[in-house]
Amino acid sequence: MVDIGTNSTRLLVADVDPATRTLGEVERRSIVTRLGEGVDGTGALGDAPMERVFAALAEYAAAIAEHGATATIAVMTSAVRDAANGGVFAAAVRERHNLEARTLSGDEEARLTFLGATAARANEPGERLLVIDIGGGSTELVIGEGGDVAFHVSTQVGVVRHSERHLHSDPPTRAELDALAADAGPALAAAVPEEERERVTAAVAVAGTATQAAGVDLGHRPAEVEGHRLSLPTLRAMLDRLAGLPLAERREVPGLDPARAPTIVAGVVVLAQALTAFGLDEVEASDRDILWGAALELAALVETST
Repeated sequence: MVDIGTNSTRLLVADVDPATRTLGEVERRSIVTRLGEGVDGTGALGDAPMERVFAALAEYAAAIAEHGATATIAVMTSAVRDAANGGVFAAAVRERHNLEARTLSGDEEARLTFLGATAARANEPGERLLVIDIGGGSTELVIGEGGDVAFHVSTQVGVVRHSERHLHSDPPTRAELDALAADAGPALAAAVPEEERERVTAAVAVAGTATQAAGVDLGHRPAEVEGHRLSLPTLRAMLDRLAGLPLAERREVPGLDPARAPTIVAGVVVLAQALTAFGLDEVEASDRDILWGAALELAALVETST
């Protein structure tokens, strides 16, 4: 499984049992490729960002072959959906790297994200769960109960998009941070009807912002951050700390991948704004996201066809 996202290109090699919805990770990698760099302004994928993704895919090809993967797919999300040349890029992924390249709709992205985030999680009776997936170009908000999706929406709020739009100083100014929050917060709230927001009782956040924030909170990067809780006051204090550092110093923060330093400030703002929009005090971080969901779905399709 390869996830070609707006900010990173990630690999998951796993043994999957679709009947029990269990997944045993064999290898996981992530490379920050920033495919969505400049898309918000130009409407097209740039040559340099595309070449960074192709380089990452060439590196992943060796791992896929080494582990003898029997089914492979590459899913692509916001940056490719939004770009005028997204179809050309997807075709190049197929031809150059022999991967089934599938550009997900916002609905598909939300469904697979929720599947991944909840596959190994115990369903609490009466729990109305929000899954928050903050990406480079979009943020998916998925609400479900008992493992079933009840509401989902893909918003045009993303850490690459909003960093480029608002954060122009190093370190960012308070006015820039406030402008980002004033842009992202209302957009997230407006995307979900108030009656849906009021019924949510708990939240899980997946993808880079959540897992990196968990690492910063812990002070180191653990093997996994599954279930680590981040309170709203913790996120606000973390934002003050990270936004107060120049980029060079932010790269040195324990628990933070240096490659994520350029976008983590926007990510923490968006995560805090999402919790505020839903009236929640905390969120669980999870490593289990769209890669898990897509792997489970792919395994089920392979089993059905055999």
